Amino acid sequence: MDKENLSEVIAMAWDDETSFDQIKQQLGLSEGEVIRIMRTELKPSSFRLWRKRVSGRQAKHSKRTQIRESDDG
Repeated sequence: MDKENLSEVIAMAWDDETSFDQIKQQLGLSEGEVIRIMRTELKPSSFRLWRKRVSGRQAKHSKRTQIRESDDG
């Protein structure tokens, strides 16, 4: 993967509004692949901070968000 694509993946992964499902649709990368890229491209402390932010975050897991919204109705 070239630097431009890596930068796009990292930017999308950091963005609170972009879910892993959207990354999969746009770039063809699974959640696990995104995590591996983040682990190798970020400093260890930055990776830990990112993982802490996205773990359990509803916006990063759109399937979970959709299920939750349907339960509310």
